[in-house]
This record gives sequence, structure tokens and C-alpha cells, in this order.
Amino acid sequence: MIEISRREFIRKATTDTAAAGLLAAGAMELHANPPNPSGLPIGSQTYPHRAMLKQDFPGLMKQLADLGVQRIELCSPLGYAEFAGLTKGAEVKRIMADHGLKCESGHFSMKELRQTQEASIAWAKEVGIKQMITATLGAGNNPTMDDVKRAADEYNKIAAVAAKAGIQQGLHNEGFEVSTVEGKRTYDILMELLDPKLVKFQFQMSTIRNGFDAAEYFMKYPGRFISMHLQDWNAETRSLVAVGKGSIDWKRVFTAARTGGVKNYFIEQNMEMTKEGVAFLKTLNV
Repeated sequence: MIEISRREFIRKATTDTAAAGLLAAGAMELHANPPNPSGLPIGSQTYPHRAMLKQDFPGLMKQLADLGVQRIELCSPLGYAEFAGLTKGAEVKRIMADHGLKCESGHFSMKELRQTQEASIAWAKEVGIKQMITATLGAGNNPTMDDVKRAADEYNKIAAVAAKAGIQQGLHNEGFEVSTVEGKRTYDILMELLDPKLVKFQFQMSTIRNGFDAAEYFMKYPGRFISMHLQDWNAETRSLVAVGKGSIDWKRVFTAARTGGVKNYFIEQNMEMTKEGVAFLKTLNV
């Protein structure tokens, strides 16, 4: 048996106790925020839950957090009537934080970005939003090439203002974006016309029904994307289903998303489907 001095004994005991404390703290943190095998925090877009949000925002945050959601995507109270009660950005941020949630991405309407962009940016900063996404540029479902060019030019200018404020502007793909013009997909033309530094893209998984393959786009346009909206697709019934319950190869999608530049994603489905989707994503190894 090796003898040690009293001083050495106390030093070693103190060191061991500190190490144990750090391990315990780490274990508690892992328990509170279990790692997601996909490598990104599980997120939820709140638009499908807007009825509950309007009645009980703290209650909705608790419900989503209890499911295992870690990131929230809100819609701007300046552009979405159902979110009008969330005008106090600092309070919104505090309520989310009370449930261990963060909001880094939000949706903003084109109308408000045209009319009240400065106020929208101010609200976004209060909440902690760093990505301001627009659902669609809204130039119609049968645009001309001039329509597409005008829409892209306007959005580049909007995105330049956001960039000066330290905000990344993003574009979702529905409606106008999945149309075609002169034999080409409007989405691909926008990839050419929108400044790759000023505008990133948020891929809507439900556009698989329009023939849009997320993994193909992520690989075709590396670094052009920032996030995803998640839904799954039943190819036989041609209907949307909960994430993990359909025909989408999620390992392929998340692997390609790394090349695409995706930083976050949000399930955008009703509460029951959100519950099923979160459970699936917790098990997804990529």
C-alpha cells in the first residue's frame, strides 16, 4: 500500500469531487436536452398550432417541449393575424426559455417586409430570430420570366437590408416557387437570380407531390439552403402523413442536407403528427 500525505489526500479528494460534479452536471444536461441522432435539434413550426397558440402560448410551448421539441419557428405578429398576440418579443423569448426552447427562425409575409421591414427586424431581434423566412414571393402560379426577375430583384433588395441588420433572409417554396416558366422550374431560375449570400432557401418537404426531391436539390445546390419544413408522403395514397410514416428516405435527406447547408428543420404538421414525427426523429441515425 502506497502512503500519501494528508495534503495530497485532500487535493485528490477535492479534484475527484469536482470531476464528479462536472459529470453529474453533464448527465443532467443530456437528460434535459437529449441528443438528436440526426445532429440537429428537433424543431416545430407553430403555424399548424396557431389556434392553440392564440389561446394559450405558454401552454403550447410546454406541450411541444414535453414532446421533445427543442426549437420553435414562429410567424411574425406583424404579418400573421393569428400571431398578433406575440408583439412583445422579449416576453415571447422568456416564455420559450422557460420551457428550454429557442426560436432562431421565423416566417414574415412579403406585405410586411415591403411596408414595415424595420419593425419586423426589430421584433425578430427581440425574440432571438436570426433567419427571416418568406413563405412565397407571391408572383402568381403562372408567371412570366419578367415576373420572376422582378420578384427576385425585389427580394434581393429586401435581403440586403436584412443582412445589414445581421439577419439572414430565406425563401420557402410553395405556390409561385413550384411553378414553371418557359419550360423551367421557377425554383431553379430563382436559384440563379437570388444572391447566394443574401438569400438562403428553406425546403418544403411536401413539395414532393410536385416532383421536388429534397436530397437532389441539396446536392445540386450545395450551400444554398438553411432549413427544412418536414412532412412525409404516402406515395400510394398520394397524401401527407407523419414524418417517418411515409415513403421519404430520411437518412438520404439528412445526409444530403449537410451538403445543402441546412442548419435547422421544423416539423410542420398537426399535433398528433408532430408527436409521431418527434418520436421517429429521436431514433433516426444519420
